[in-house]
Amino acid sequence: MEVSVWDTYVPREDGKVMHFDILVPSDLKDTNTIFGFGKEYLTSKSFKTGKLSSEECRFCHMQSAPPGVVEGIQLDGYFIIEMENCS
Repeated sequence: MEVSVWDTYVPREDGKVMHFDILVPSDLKDTNTIFGFGKEYLTSKSFKTGKLSSEECRFCHMQSAPPGVVEGIQLDGYFIIEMENCS
């Protein structure tokens, strides 16, 4: 499966910046849906974060997804890869 990778940086209440990628099917182009996935992910965190919009989340590239990512996308519609300050 080909996926689009959306590079995302969201400020945390404690001053740190979360860095994570939102992976979605490559044919999904609706930014409101993609940002909604990011917002859904942020609600799962135990700390408060800033907003998520086109300033914090941008299309980065497309790539082939490994099986675990494909399973997550089939289940939830998206997959998050946590990079920095996500816990």
